[in-house]
Amino acid sequence: MATVNLTDETFEAVVSGEGITLVDWWASWCGPCRTFAPVFDAASEKHPDIVFAKVDTEGEQHLASAAQIMSIPTLMAFRDGVLVFSQPGALPAAALEQVIAAVRDLDMDEVRRQLDEQQAPRSA
Repeated sequence: MATVNLTDETFEAVVSGEGITLVDWWASWCGPCRTFAPVFDAASEKHPDIVFAKVDTEGEQHLASAAQIMSIPTLMAFRDGVLVFSQPGALPAAALEQVIAAVRDLDMDEVRRQLDEQQAPRSA
């Protein structure tokens, strides 16, 4: 499956959908980004059930700022609209496969319960 280019207009709709969405934040001048790109593209071919998306931080500076991207490449993983992983740095293929497996294995009911606990007001 080919990767999808995300923009400020399309980002929310894509990452909030059901299933897994991996987002690669990159720029054309970034050496590590160019190293990671073929790894990301190869994984997209191996996992057609996952949405593989890219955000060009130069073209989408407002979106990168809103997502608090401080270093590129940064990989984010969303599952069922919930951000479950975010890490800067170019991953080797084996590490990317580990991330994919971990995201697949998440108990999303448990993830939502933990998020609800974190967001609940604390009584003194």
